[in-house]
Amino acid sequence: MATYLEFIQQNEERDGVRFSWNVWPSSRLEATRMVVPLACLLTPLKERPDLPPVQYEPVLCSRTTCKAILNPLCQVDYRAKLWACNFCFQRNQFPPAYTGISEVNQPAELMPQFSTIEYVIQRGAQSPLIFLYVVDTCLEEDDLQALKESLQMSLSLLPPDALVGLITFGRMVQVHELSCEGISKSYVFRGTKDLTAKQIQDMLGLTKPAMPVQQARPGQPHEQPFISSRFLQPVHKIDMNLTDLLGELQRDPWPVTQGKRPLRSTGVALSIAVGLLEGTFPNTGARIMLFTGGPPTQGPGMVVGDELKVPIRSWHDIEKDNARFMKKATKHYEMLANRTATNGHCIDIYACALDQTGLLEMKCCANLTGGHMVMGDSFNTSLFKQTFQRIFSKDFNGDFRMAFGATLEVKTSRELKVAGAIGPCVSLNVKGPCVSENELGVGGTSQWKICGLDPTSTLGIYFEVVNQHNAPVPQGGRGAIQFVTQYQHSSTQRRIRVTTIARNWADAQSQLRHIEAAFDQEAAAVLMARLGVFRTESEEGPDVLRWLDRQLIRLCQKFGQYNKEDPTSFRLSDSFSLYPQPVLLDSSSILAERILLMDTFFQIVIYLGETIAQWRKAGYQDMPEYENFKHLLQAPLDDAQEILQARFPMPRYINTEHGGSQARFLLSKVNPSQTHNNLYAWGQETGAPILTDDVSLQVFMDHLKKLAVSSAC
Repeated sequence: MATYLEFIQQNEERDGVRFSWNVWPSSRLEATRMVVPLACLLTPLKERPDLPPVQYEPVLCSRTTCKAILNPLCQVDYRAKLWACNFCFQRNQFPPAYTGISEVNQPAELMPQFSTIEYVIQRGAQSPLIFLYVVDTCLEEDDLQALKESLQMSLSLLPPDALVGLITFGRMVQVHELSCEGISKSYVFRGTKDLTAKQIQDMLGLTKPAMPVQQARPGQPHEQPFISSRFLQPVHKIDMNLTDLLGELQRDPWPVTQGKRPLRSTGVALSIAVGLLEGTFPNTGARIMLFTGGPPTQGPGMVVGDELKVPIRSWHDIEKDNARFMKKATKHYEMLANRTATNGHCIDIYACALDQTGLLEMKCCANLTGGHMVMGDSFNTSLFKQTFQRIFSKDFNGDFRMAFGATLEVKTSRELKVAGAIGPCVSLNVKGPCVSENELGVGGTSQWKICGLDPTSTLGIYFEVVNQHNAPVPQGGRGAIQFVTQYQHSSTQRRIRVTTIARNWADAQSQLRHIEAAFDQEAAAVLMARLGVFRTESEEGPDVLRWLDRQLIRLCQKFGQYNKEDPTSFRLSDSFSLYPQPVLLDSSSILAERILLMDTFFQIVIYLGETIAQWRKAGYQDMPEYENFKHLLQAPLDDAQEILQARFPMPRYINTEHGGSQARFLLSKVNPSQTHNNLYAWGQETGAPILTDDVSLQVFMDHLKKLAVSSAC
C-alpha cells in the first residue's frame, strides 16, 4: 500500500494533477468546514516521454449536454459493444472501428495506466508557427547590439517553415516588409495616434485575403502550403535578408535632449502587432515578442512623460491614486490583451533596463495570453541571452516546448461543480450543469482559452461540492473529473489531451482522519496563495491579509489538537505542519562550519560559513588528506548546476561567503529568528542575527496558536 505522499507524487508524474484534498468530503456543508477549498493544480501538458499520442480521435458520450470522452473509469460491455459514461451514465454504442475489442484486447483509452492520453486530430489544415518580433530601438548602443545578436541567433533555432515578422519602434513605429529582395522597405506609423484594427489592416494592405501558396513538391516537407503576407515570411525564404536587416538596425534617430527620456511608442507598436496578426492569421499559433528597454513615454499606453525631472509612478503614488497615466495605460493594454486572447495569440514581454519599464500596466498582456514576462538589467547579460535561448529548447522528440491556442474544458460528476480557474487563461463563458454559481477566480464557465502553454504551465482549478448533507454518497462511491485540453502542438498538429481522475468520498464526521491524512499541504498552500493574489486585483491588501489570517486560524482550529485556552498544548499533524509556513531556512542555520544552498526560484545562492571560507582560502581542498572537504565544497555546486540546467527563466547564480557583499541575498530571505532585538543570542553558536523589525516565524506561530485555542475566535 503506497503512502499518501507516494500517491500524490505518482499522480503528479502520470497526470500532472495535485489536489488540495485527496479524499473528498461528501457534502457541501462538510466541504465548507474544511476551510481550504477542494481544488487542484493542473499542468495540462506535463511532459510524459512514455506517452506517445494515439493516431485517432477520441470517442465521445452521445448525450449532447455531456460529451465526456471514453476513459478507464467507464463501465464497458464487451459483448454488446456498449459503454456507460461515468459522468452522466448514458449508454453508448462503440463506433465500427472498435468491433474487435475484448477484455484481452482493449484500446489504450480503457487501460488504467492511460488515465491521461493524447490524441492527434488528423482532419483540418495545419498552420505554421508565427513569431513577430517587436523591437525597441531607444536602447544604448551595446544593449541594442546584444539584442540584435540574440534575435539573429534565434532565427537559426526556428523551424524552416515558421513565419517571422519584424516591427521596430522608438518615436515612430516601423513595420518591415520582408518579401523585398535587395532593398529595405517599411511602413512608418506615428507613435502618438491610436489606430483601430481596421485602420491598421487598411494601411498595411491586409484587407484582401492572402492567397494560399501552391502545394509543395514531394520530398520537401518543410514547404507546406501556407497563407502568407509581405510582413510575415517563412524563415527558410528570408533567413539571410532578415539577418542582414537586424544587423543594420540603428538606434532611434530622433535626438534626446538633456533632461529628457527618449520617446518610446510601445503602446502603438504593440497595437500594430496585434492588428497585423488579427488581419492575417486569426486563431493560429503565434507569439508577439516585445523587447523593451524603458517605459512607454508617448501615445496610447504611455506610463510616464519624457521629462526626467518627473519620476515614474511609485508605490505610494499608486496607493494614493496619484499615478497620472496608470488607469488609461492599463485600459489600453487590457484592450490589446483581450483582442490577442480572442485570436489565440500570446504576448511575451522581455524588459531589460535598470529603471522601471511599465510592466505593472502591461502585465495583463502576458497574464491573459499565457506569454512570458522576463525582467533583466540589460540585454547584454548572459541572464537574458540564456533565458531567451531557452524559449526555443526542444523536448525528447525534437519539438519546441510550446503549444498554442488551447482550450481547457472541465467535466465533473454530479456531486461536484466547477467554481473557477486561476492561471494564464480567459473565460469562454460556456455555461452548463457543472458550473457553480459561487465563483473562485475566473468562474461562471466550464471552458477557458489558454493562448500559450508549455510543459510547466499550471492552472489552479477550484471546485464546489454540491451534494447535500442529507443525501449520503453510497459507501465506496467515487467522484470523477475530466480535463480536456485541445491545442496546437509545436509540430503544427492539432491535439487533444484527456486526463480523467477519481477520488473517494468520505463522511467528514466519521472519517475525518482519512480526509486529514490525504491533505496535500504543498498544493493547498499554492492554491490558497493564488486565491490571495487573485483577490488583491480587486480588494485592498490589508483586507486580503486579514482573510488569509482568518482562513489559517480556522484551519488550525479544525485540524489542530489542543486544550482550550492553552497555546502550549497546540499540535498539528505531519500532514498539516508545513502548511502555515513553508519557511525552512532560518537565521539559526547560518553557522561558521556550514555551507547553505538557497533556491528562491529567481536566485540560486551558495553561502559559505566563516570557517568554511577560511579553510577554502587556506587551500585545504587541494590537500590530499582533506579530499572530503573538496567533495563538500563541490556538492552544492553540482546541485546548483542541476537546477540551472532546467529552470526558466534562467535564475541569477550567486556564490558568496560570510561577510561578502552578496550575502545580502541570503540574509534578506531567511526567517529572522535572531535579530538585533533579541541580543541575548549574540556571541553564542546560534546563527547570524538579522537586522530587521519583521517578526520571525516563531513569533507568528505563537500568535497563531494563541488565536487557534482561544474561545473567542
